[in-house]
Amino acid sequence: MNIALIGATGFVGAPILSELLSRGHQVTVLTRNLGKIALQKSLTLAAADALHADQVARAVAGHDAVISAYNPGWNEPKIHDLHLQASKAIVDGVKQAGVKRLLVVGGAGSLYVAPGLQLVDTPQFPAEYKQGALAAREALNQLKLETSLDWSFVSPPIGLAPGERTGKYRLGADDLLPGQGDTPAGISVADLAVAIVDEIENARHVRRRFTVAN
Repeated sequence: MNIALIGATGFVGAPILSELLSRGHQVTVLTRNLGKIALQKSLTLAAADALHADQVARAVAGHDAVISAYNPGWNEPKIHDLHLQASKAIVDGVKQAGVKRLLVVGGAGSLYVAPGLQLVDTPQFPAEYKQGALAAREALNQLKLETSLDWSFVSPPIGLAPGERTGKYRLGADDLLPGQGDTPAGISVADLAVAIVDEIENARHVRRRFTVAN
């Protein structure tokens, strides 16, 4: 497939890029800094800022799918507003370009831990991640209103960390997947990338959110 990737230099985006290329996909990386990513076979760079829909539209036109792993950075003071601005620009740009398939990487905060209670609303949720998590939840709620895109939204589990690629994972929907005993479920970022590329290839969660864990 011919896939456009946003956020390819990030913690989640870099493994997604490696996974896509390892499976033989053609990948266009949208980046504001063309010098941050080394050119290699099957990889194209496109100068584009995810905060601007027109730039996104030009860069993703003609692609089979778009994956957004955009994150302004957890230390960004304006993470909430920037996240929502980019989310809207990406959706608008993808629609303007006429691309139907969009997969968005979100967070665990909007997963349910009890009926009517999402993780981000619990007292234990870390304050340093709350604004980003609230923005990701709002972005998901906006995506749920989209009827012209074949979108998917993936929420990783609480324990997302570096680790080996096993190629194995469990699938869930809107509820936080259970771990072992008191330990929250987790997944390596490499296996999260496997699940994301599997979804792009197989489209099992169109217009739905899903979650994964090892």
